[in-house]
Amino acid sequence: MNDLKVLAINPGSTSTKLAYFSGAKIIKKHSVDHNANVIKNYDKIVDQLDFRLEAIENWLDSEGITNLDCVVGRGGLLKPMPSGTYTVSEELKKDLKIGVQGEHASNLGGLIADRIAKKNSVPAFIVDPVAVDEFDDIARISGMPEIDRRSLLHALNIKAVAHRASKDLNKDVKDLNVIIAHLGGGISIVPLTNGRMIDVNNANEYGPFSPERSGGLPVGDLVKLAFSGKYDLATIKKKITREGGLVGYLGTNDARDVEKMIVDGDKKAELIYKAMAYQISKEIAAMATVLQGNAENIILTGGLSYSDMLVDMIKEHTEFIAPILVYPGEDEMTALCEGALRVLTGEEKAKTY
Repeated sequence: MNDLKVLAINPGSTSTKLAYFSGAKIIKKHSVDHNANVIKNYDKIVDQLDFRLEAIENWLDSEGITNLDCVVGRGGLLKPMPSGTYTVSEELKKDLKIGVQGEHASNLGGLIADRIAKKNSVPAFIVDPVAVDEFDDIARISGMPEIDRRSLLHALNIKAVAHRASKDLNKDVKDLNVIIAHLGGGISIVPLTNGRMIDVNNANEYGPFSPERSGGLPVGDLVKLAFSGKYDLATIKKKITREGGLVGYLGTNDARDVEKMIVDGDKKAELIYKAMAYQISKEIAAMATVLQGNAENIILTGGLSYSDMLVDMIKEHTEFIAPILVYPGEDEMTALCEGALRVLTGEEKAKTY
């Protein structure tokens, strides 16, 4: 495992992040920036494949990277699927190309990985895409027959942290009963048991508010706002997913700015920040009931968990539930590599889509 060579690929809207690993150690990393004016000329995401691939291969050639044991790409908007590391199959590629659940740059991850892997005669994988769905059926019921609760979460980082915690706790990941809170621009709070993420607040639609998202809202007032004539659908969605939370109340999505406001005596900033911690804590406590009080740990991760102030606020409300572990930040490239290594070393078997 120490010298297995892995290339990880993470496509974004106008860039593609690359990382070359020897074992779990990054040897080289690079972000290939793509001209936005060129990108917008492509009607579909999949049409960008050759354009991006050429830029990536140019970087690989310039760095002399030829020794590969596998290539792993960010998973895209596929059909709902269990978590894990998946072989890039013809069926998987077909659904990435047609955008079976929508158009997103991450759909290119598996396709680029497949092309580079074939050229080097090595396997191609994806790991824990956004489409991961491990809900128990009871978690899908919303209260309105026309609407189901959906699994939408930061699966890649959550599962990577679960694996890291299992090693630190000397347990198999399938033996964990924990609540994992990914705290970033969006917030996902998950009860994990038997290796499965059996529930989650949909990070775009409910649960606690976040730096950019409104979280769950009083539904009657939201309906009135939507039908007030002041907003169209796109504007309402933007207010919920990009202009809510800290942005809406305080004009910034940067928790460091908010903490400076608090230190400088801004009482409104203090109230809003405490309210975010309060809502996060309530969601953690709610997920403790899903585990029937058997949560062994609460795990905080994501960019916001770097904040001692916020972590301490959450601890005040939740330490009575279970001991708290903190794995700050989010490293998608390492998470992709670790997922591939678990297959290459025989720790896990690659799944078939």
